[in-house]
Amino acid sequence: MKLTDIWLCIGFLGQALFTSRFVVQWLYSEKHRKSLVPTAFWHFSIAGGLVLLAYALHRRDPVFIVGQGAGLVVYLRNLHFIYRERRETVLSERGC
Repeated sequence: MKLTDIWLCIGFLGQALFTSRFVVQWLYSEKHRKSLVPTAFWHFSIAGGLVLLAYALHRRDPVFIVGQGAGLVVYLRNLHFIYRERRETVLSERGC
């Protein structure tokens, strides 16, 4: 297998991970019968974004690099908010 083929597979893997976040969100919303965004959505966003960023860096595509890099900041920030809220909820339940 040539190096270009390996990078093509990496690109498709990143796209598959990134796309799977929508499937996760759809199934989660169907289960709860309302529109919700599960934490797994953000984990898939980060995984797909990182792989796609690696692919974009390999391709030296500045538009793709900026798009994926900016997206990663948003995904990580959303996870930060989620985990901070969970931590605060646990602490308040304990009376801290």
